[in-house]
Amino acid sequence: MSISGSAAISQPDKQVAVTGIGALCATGLNFESTFAALFERRREPAAPRRFQLDHPTTYPVFELPPSFLDSEDENQPWLRTSRLALAAAREALEDAGWSDGKGLSQLKVGVCIGTTVGGSMNDEQFYRDFRDGENPGLKPIDRYLRSNPAAVLAQFFDLHGPQLTIVNACSSGSDAIGIGAAWIRSGICDLVLVGGSDELCRVTCNGFISLMISDHQPCRPFDRHRSGLNLGEGAAILVLESSHLQERCKRPPRAFILGYGSSCDAWHLTAPHPEGKGLRQALKLALNNADTKAEDIAFINAHGTATLNNDLTEGKIIKSLFPQTPFFSTKGHTGHTLGAAGALEAAFTISMLQTGKIPASAGFSETDPDIGLTPTNCAKDLDGRLALSQSLAFGGNNAALIFGLDGAGQ
Repeated sequence: MSISGSAAISQPDKQVAVTGIGALCATGLNFESTFAALFERRREPAAPRRFQLDHPTTYPVFELPPSFLDSEDENQPWLRTSRLALAAAREALEDAGWSDGKGLSQLKVGVCIGTTVGGSMNDEQFYRDFRDGENPGLKPIDRYLRSNPAAVLAQFFDLHGPQLTIVNACSSGSDAIGIGAAWIRSGICDLVLVGGSDELCRVTCNGFISLMISDHQPCRPFDRHRSGLNLGEGAAILVLESSHLQERCKRPPRAFILGYGSSCDAWHLTAPHPEGKGLRQALKLALNNADTKAEDIAFINAHGTATLNNDLTEGKIIKSLFPQTPFFSTKGHTGHTLGAAGALEAAFTISMLQTGKIPASAGFSETDPDIGLTPTNCAKDLDGRLALSQSLAFGGNNAALIFGLDGAGQ
């Protein structure tokens, strides 16, 4: 896409349009196939193939094909997490009409990407060799230092606006979207690439196993017999545009970001506040920011990790604030993709609003009486123009995003 006339001038803007989406994870290598898989009954988490875990019990993960973007190739300039983000960003820009970033040099374009691991734990062999008195080459360290996801996208597409990588545990992707939207609203940027990316690695998997919150079966979000999560990997990128730019380009948006709320309950390093005080605060901030009411929300894409604490706390808050609103978790299809989770779920939420359909909550079979609510157990048509995607994270972090098909709340 090109801009006729003078370059767009950043100015304060209440409306933030989502004009493009790109995503990939274990269920598909592009957004179309990834989204379609949510409405299919297949899900196939398996033992990791790119690395081995030395446990008597197998803990399945949702992994991309092992040959896809193999991060063990030392000739690659960037680590896997950044290359996942780049693949999703290229698709998102194509979807928005900015083929491979052409024309963006005329604009003030920001990049805000969430991650958790970000490839920082994938140089085990270097550290083993160093510990054993060898003198390993610094190529792995150089590649790590070059692999900041936001910086990689800015470099690849020659972007000159603000760059920020958010590392806020499992709310990172959602927070990146909310912050990127604020850049447009404040007039800092005309367009922002936002989202999240994370790769699987051995250290991360062992860490979650040591916390005893990984399931040896396919995960069961909100189910009475849930016993933990399955990790996953992937990336999702959204293209956000100001209304001034979107009107000039004359391309209809997919949706609008209407509200964002963020909070930290600071209760525990890994567990949410048992009464969900932080999540409640983030949700109220998002609703106020969107100038809408809880009853206007058509559905909730919940965090739904399938851990005992998360689903209980999240379920209590949904029951309290949204007692009649359909809700579900997509992690039964994708696994928990950590810093990419909020971005993937935001992308899914937008597409569900557009198609007017929501999926079954994969893995669910029996209501937990302590929660007292049942997620969707079959695909449903919906009637509504607003939706909520929410994330809970280690450290007590919470983030909520409200999307709408119109530029203002109901």
